[in-house]
Amino acid sequence: MRIGIDLGGTKIEGLAIDADGRELARRRIPAPRGDYGKTLDAIVQLVGAIEREIGAEGSVGLGMPGTISPATGLVENANSTWLNGRPLVGDLPRLLGRPVRFANDANCFALSEATDGAAAGADVAIRCLRRATTSVPGRRATAVAAAASKRFCRDPRWRANTRMLEASDSKRI
Repeated sequence: MRIGIDLGGTKIEGLAIDADGRELARRRIPAPRGDYGKTLDAIVQLVGAIEREIGAEGSVGLGMPGTISPATGLVENANSTWLNGRPLVGDLPRLLGRPVRFANDANCFALSEATDGAAAGADVAIRCLRRATTSVPGRRATAVAAAASKRFCRDPRWRANTRMLEASDSKRI
C-alpha cells in the first residue's frame, strides 16, 4: 500500500492506494496554519488513521508547497510560510519511523495528469500556475523559472505540440 499526502495551506489530504492504483482510503483534515509542530502532528495522525482503516502500514510520499533545498535540507519557497526554514525532510521520517518521499505539489499535479489524467498520452504536459510552470516531458517533472514560465504559457509556438493543463481539465482540483 502507498499513502500520498497533499500538504496544503488550508488542508492536508491523505490517499491510500493499492499496487494497482485503486483507492483504498481517503481522508482530509484542516491544516494547522502557522504552526510547524502541529502540522507534523497532523500528518502523523492522518497517516496513522489511514493505516488503521486499511489494517496495513504503507510507504509515504508527500506533495508540498515549495521545495527541499539540496544545500541545506530545509524547506524553501513555500507559500505555507510556517514550513520555510524547517527540516521537514528530517522531522517527518523520524516521526513516522520510515522513509518519506518529498516532491513539490505542482510537480505532483503535472506528473499525475501526465500519467492518467487530462494529459495522458501526450508527449509533453505543461501546467501553468501563477508564477511557475511544471513540465512533464517523458513523465519527468521539472520546475521552470518563473520568468520563463510567463512567456512559455503565452507563446503559441511552444503551445502547438504541448498539452496545456487548466484547472477545468482535472477532476482532482
